[in-house]
Amino acid sequence: MSDESGTSHHGLLPERLRQAAKPGTVLLRLATTRSREGALDGAWWPRSRDVGAELPGLVRALTEHLGPVVSVGLDADAWDEVPPSLVIDGRPVHIDRYPVGDDTVIVTRGDRDHFSLLVVPPQAAQEAALAAMARAVEAGGTASARQILVSTGIGSEPPIEAT
Repeated sequence: MSDESGTSHHGLLPERLRQAAKPGTVLLRLATTRSREGALDGAWWPRSRDVGAELPGLVRALTEHLGPVVSVGLDADAWDEVPPSLVIDGRPVHIDRYPVGDDTVIVTRGDRDHFSLLVVPPQAAQEAALAAMARAVEAGGTASARQILVSTGIGSEPPIEAT
């Protein structure tokens, strides 16, 4: 059910965006507050773990809204064949390898402006993925990427290690 503006009453995305969530499209959601209060600044739902195929679309979308992206930090173990950099639309984008987990990417614009994005796993069901993306951009949200994925049924709690 949607209101006149097309916003879903399920607390997710406008219906027109929900229908556009098809394989091959970049689905990105950024927080709309200037205060940037919260654990995450946005969410991204890539369609594969192929960095060369997925990052160009993300970087283009972010550049359109935020300005030039200079680097993307990600957990290299969660992606297939991570190069040290990519050239996207004639601009080099450095790829930093951080143990941030497969559920997060850190995007850098300029020297010090960082944006933390929830990464929805490519195989996630559409409804759960969109719910996770909406939750990631809640103003003042304090849930971690892992907590959001678990609460939307996408992820599972990590095993507790014996001490």
